Amino acid sequence: MKYLDIDKFASVINCMDGRTQLPVLEWIIENYDIDYPDMITEAGPVKILAENKDKALVEAIKYRLNISVNKHHSKHIFIVAHYDCAGNPEKKAVQLKQLKKAIKRVKKMGFEVDEIVGLWVGKNWKVKRVY
Repeated sequence: MKYLDIDKFASVINCMDGRTQLPVLEWIIENYDIDYPDMITEAGPVKILAENKDKALVEAIKYRLNISVNKHHSKHIFIVAHYDCAGNPEKKAVQLKQLKKAIKRVKKMGFEVDEIVGLWVGKNWKVKRVY
């Protein structure tokens, strides 16, 4: 068993949709040197972050990111948009624009991380890095 001082965490802002969870976790673990992705879930998080209308939800995401980054020492933040999102039933092109805005919003939060990555989960539940 590993101990916290050598475990590698990442922060993942993902939709609550269970269909996206496993593919995203597997992709991150396969493509990054990550032991434990911290999952921060909401219904349609890219819309929430891009629009910045629901301040309470944005602050809730920021609060959980703060724990992941500052207590678990996450060095990567992944933000996920996906096909067939019930919380954000927009076409892919719209969601990708929202994802870009969501990344900018999280960057403005000022967390010291190596990178913020935008992921798209497609119709076949395959994960692709888009930003």
